[in-house]
Amino acid sequence: MFLLRKGLIVLIIILIAISPYPVFAKKVEEFVLSNGLKIIAMEEHKAPTVTFQVWYKVGSRNEATGKTGLSHLLEHLMFKGTTKYGKGEFSKIVAKNGGNENAFTSRDYTAYFEVFASDRIHLSLDLESDRMANLLIDEKEFQLERNVVKEERRLRTEDEPTSLVVEELYAMAFKVHSYHSPIIGWMSDLDSLTRNDLYNHYKKYYIPNNATIVVVGDFDTKTLILRIKEYFEGIPKGEAPAKINIKEPEQLGERRTTLHKEAQLPFVFLGYHVPNIGNKDEFTLEVLSNILSAGKSSRLYQDIVYEKRLALYAGGDYDRIAADPSLFYFYGGLKPGKTTKELEDALYAEIERLKTEPVTDRELQKAKNQIEASFIFAQDSIFYQAMQIGQLETIGIGYKYLDAYVDNIRRVTKEDIMRAAKAYFTEKNRTVGILIPVKPNGKGQ
Repeated sequence: MFLLRKGLIVLIIILIAISPYPVFAKKVEEFVLSNGLKIIAMEEHKAPTVTFQVWYKVGSRNEATGKTGLSHLLEHLMFKGTTKYGKGEFSKIVAKNGGNENAFTSRDYTAYFEVFASDRIHLSLDLESDRMANLLIDEKEFQLERNVVKEERRLRTEDEPTSLVVEELYAMAFKVHSYHSPIIGWMSDLDSLTRNDLYNHYKKYYIPNNATIVVVGDFDTKTLILRIKEYFEGIPKGEAPAKINIKEPEQLGERRTTLHKEAQLPFVFLGYHVPNIGNKDEFTLEVLSNILSAGKSSRLYQDIVYEKRLALYAGGDYDRIAADPSLFYFYGGLKPGKTTKELEDALYAEIERLKTEPVTDRELQKAKNQIEASFIFAQDSIFYQAMQIGQLETIGIGYKYLDAYVDNIRRVTKEDIMRAAKAYFTEKNRTVGILIPVKPNGKGQ
């Protein structure tokens, strides 16, 4: 199976290399209803299924200090009932009809989706239009769900030492921009949020002219658009939320935080400010990320995990699909008997190597091949295709960005990688988070 898949990847790469046209260009149609709701539809008839996604332009970046966690908490409440469908009925209807549904909140957006057999798409239209306009935020349900989110924060962040380091590092790296706040919210803010806070957030951002519907799958576009109009066009247009234009000031020196927390092993996390999607260096940074940490043959694994045996794991990545510039980060989990300084120094050595030595031809081509192959295989999923479109539309780049994606990856050179490493991976642009484990009695291990 591995040899077949590997051979298929090679064949696909050869085919796209000789193709004079963008092989990813598919017929995507856009519509805007009279109330400002944008619809993006792409027919894909390989299987009798459809994914229906609603993307709202609101995430943690839209929250003020003292009110963090609103977007994520509202995501939870969106499943708790409307005037038409009571608590729990949304999910029961989806399950009864053989579909699946979920939602997710990020810094830049909140999205809801269902995947159904083609003949059940009307259920998405009914359910999503209903909760866009008629959500009931019951006080009792608000209290219950706020407690659920607080427990989620305890389990996933406060009781998870490495997650706590990441949260602390972002809070330190971003002094002005709202990216410094966690998506789930600070515990003190969750404690103080009220039902009215949530309701006002819903009324402000969950309006048709602040949303995009993305639908991909087995349907007839003309017929589907008429049905979407039937369900959604009657929802009143709201006052467009003010655009958030926050520019994080240039970082002028290293910032460092050390957490002493009950944990098994130390952890090192480094963050560097880098441009977001839409900048010419985003493709260079993506290729660079692949060279550093894609699999066990990557630089960080080979040097730090396999050869030096300093860490149990090591990697690097960055928040590329973001509305505003974010971070490129490096990390590693220490092996017993090693020090955080050893691991930190090893990470710096790999970073300096990027600045002074060109990557090899093999490394560069391998990274490009892996990125292209991953992109191609992702097109087999109607859900992932819709998600790509939704993300790009919601952060303001637009889905047409995908047409030139592979070509832009191919254009990355060794010189580009060295230049980007020198420009962004500097000491003054660096924030460091270190986890020092302590024993249950509070003493260091």
